[in-house]
Amino acid sequence: MGHDHSHHHHHHHDHAPKLDHLNSAFIIGITLNLAFVIIEAVVGFAQGSLSLLTDAGHNLSDVASLALALLAFKLTKVKANRQYTYGYRRSTILVSLVNAAILLAAIGVIAYEAVVRFRDPHPLQGTTIAWVALVGIAINGFTAWLFVKDKEKDLNVKGAYLHMAVDALVSLGVVISGLVINFTHWYWLDSVVSLIIVLVIITGTWSLLMDSLRLEMDGVPKEMDVEKIKQELLKAPGVNDIHHLHVWALSTTDNALTAHIVINQDTLTAFDRLKADLRHRLEHLNISHCTFEPELVSEQCAQQDCLIADN
Repeated sequence: MGHDHSHHHHHHHDHAPKLDHLNSAFIIGITLNLAFVIIEAVVGFAQGSLSLLTDAGHNLSDVASLALALLAFKLTKVKANRQYTYGYRRSTILVSLVNAAILLAAIGVIAYEAVVRFRDPHPLQGTTIAWVALVGIAINGFTAWLFVKDKEKDLNVKGAYLHMAVDALVSLGVVISGLVINFTHWYWLDSVVSLIIVLVIITGTWSLLMDSLRLEMDGVPKEMDVEKIKQELLKAPGVNDIHHLHVWALSTTDNALTAHIVINQDTLTAFDRLKADLRHRLEHLNISHCTFEPELVSEQCAQQDCLIADN
């Protein structure tokens, strides 16, 4: 039995996404973006450019989101205790939810300002706007690149990547509008670009908000298919049936499962071996924490939620 467990333990570490290297990616991203926010805000105020100030505000929310995501990663390393028996992993879900909410709140203010400004456009220096935004493309593009290979492994990393990739596109829009304003003096274009930025941010943020809400409500993570998980567990020799199956997220990278495993009397003595097999199968499906309750075929599970789950 001991051998099975040690094999399981070693195997688990191979499958869990290792995201330790992201520490430096977050710190580089925070530093670069904070410097850019200051430049953009100063020039935006000096020029009276709403699109630059919009972008600076958006970039500032990115800095906040990167800082929060970094904090969440740090909290996942904190050991579990008597009050928080799972540790602080769930903070990663909370942070991704807060991030989405911050972004949506920020763009509400921006949209209002853009509509007001549209009626009364200010004269602007297009080339200055374009140069500042060009720097933004470089910084945002580079920061997005830092997260690109891990973006599917964690919701916070995906959030950071989305923020940065969108920012690079937004900066490109500002560059184009800056150049057009320079040649045409269509100052109203500044407001139009701000509103386009707002729409782009809403579409990117909505899915992040929905995914975070789902995990916060203990919903099944989006990439998980309960039926597929059940079928995989039923393949294990000795398993007659499975019910009372629950799958939820402990954090943006860790998933957990509990289930009643229906077995014959003679399988009960070898239940340890069966558990090791089931755990092994689940690790391939990115579920690292599981609890199984053996239930004999002769028993009829009378737990109320069990009856509901099977209907």
